[in-house]
Amino acid sequence: EELLVQLPRRVVLDPQPAYALMRGLKTLPVRMAQHNANALAVAQGLEGNPALAAVWYPGLTSHPDHAIAKAQMSGFGGMVCIDLKGGQDAALRAYDRLQLVKRAASLGGVESLVSLPVLTSHYGHTDAQLAEGGVTKGMMRVSVGLEDAGDVLADLRQAVG
Repeated sequence: EELLVQLPRRVVLDPQPAYALMRGLKTLPVRMAQHNANALAVAQGLEGNPALAAVWYPGLTSHPDHAIAKAQMSGFGGMVCIDLKGGQDAALRAYDRLQLVKRAASLGGVESLVSLPVLTSHYGHTDAQLAEGGVTKGMMRVSVGLEDAGDVLADLRQAVG
């Protein structure tokens, strides 16, 4: 005899996660506006820093896809990518110096978080694979949170030198 599993026609979310989801959705537009504003302020504040080889953020006019992003997006998001001169050694030093921005294996949330792609999402990739993906060993991804943008910027500045 074949055993058939009947799936319910309706899936009902447990009440506690449903409550948390509804509560979070109510403030999502306000939180995203703050993420966008903070990330832009951080990216602008880091652009031109002599310790950095590049600052990647689509809200910067220097970004190669800025015009496309501006046409397609109502905000530029909370993710800023920086590339430190000095490669992985410089990135590791900066990573260790951060005080407000927290280390993370994955990014997102209301607090500012940072990851090093060569230690997380691109761990184990060859140099050729990293280059093909546009990832350098000195790269840090910063998910800018809802803290005061000046505080986040000051922490990043002191960390990169």
